Amino acid sequence: MLDWTDRHCRYFHRLLSHHALLYTEMVTTGALIHGDVARHLRYNLEEHPVALQLGGSDAADLAHCAKLGQDWGYDEINLNCGCPSERVQRGSFGACLMAEPQLVADCVKAMVDVVDVPVTVKHRIGIDKTESYEFVRDFIGTVSQAGCRVFIVHARNAWLKGLSPKENREVPPLRYETVHRLKQDFPELTIIINGGIASNAQVAEQLQAVDGVMVGREAYHNPWLLSEWDAAFYGAAPSELTREAVEQQMVDYMVREQQAHGTPWSHVARHMLGMRHGMPGARHWRQVWSDHRLKTSHPAHVMALAHNHAHPVA
Repeated sequence: MLDWTDRHCRYFHRLLSHHALLYTEMVTTGALIHGDVARHLRYNLEEHPVALQLGGSDAADLAHCAKLGQDWGYDEINLNCGCPSERVQRGSFGACLMAEPQLVADCVKAMVDVVDVPVTVKHRIGIDKTESYEFVRDFIGTVSQAGCRVFIVHARNAWLKGLSPKENREVPPLRYETVHRLKQDFPELTIIINGGIASNAQVAEQLQAVDGVMVGREAYHNPWLLSEWDAAFYGAAPSELTREAVEQQMVDYMVREQQAHGTPWSHVARHMLGMRHGMPGARHWRQVWSDHRLKTSHPAHVMALAHNHAHPVA
């Protein structure tokens, strides 16, 4: 979810669900060690619970960055062993780390030793075209011995050559039964499934076999899905949220962000463009909020224009 789940996106998603655990986009150890720490780690307090997702393969660097994450107040540190992009592979991290389970275990141990919050791992069920259950089973077995108790498993292989990151989310076949089998073999671990889950009915179905579900792109493109989660999965009262109320809260947030950090409203608005997905007038509403000719307008004015377009006056 690079360039997607930034702090503005997470603030928006938190308005829709008070309980879902939110994840940052992947931040590399190099970016934190050599770059602007505040730019990468700043978040809104409203985002809790929120996990910091790290990319790296050096145990000492990961320990340093995990400690930074804890010091900044993140609720979980997550190591990404699932990203298949060639840019990530050149840094020797992401999905290619699955070929080196002992290295991943060493990295996890180094982080566990310096933080009190959970250290978790996100990974695939395999790499390239070898569909070996033993491969992913042994990966989890090795890494769990280092102190990781939570594994977020994307139920596809990562093909490290020949596919783009987008194709890697669509071409390798989904094998949910592999993740279900992992839960059976590791009942003491928390196994969370990811990949291709696009409805709350599918979430409920998966929860019959595993401990949790991670929803990525569907939550981004159809975010209103989240508005049902607290009642459906966390025992909360049914939501009385309306799209208009959430949109108004986002307008207020845009104003605060512009005043505090000079953030253009369009940097925030892009994350909510799917909120009226499937509704009458959604296309016009989305076009207005995407119209950069309005970038100097007040967000409240843009909202009014969007609703004039979405609900034309006869």
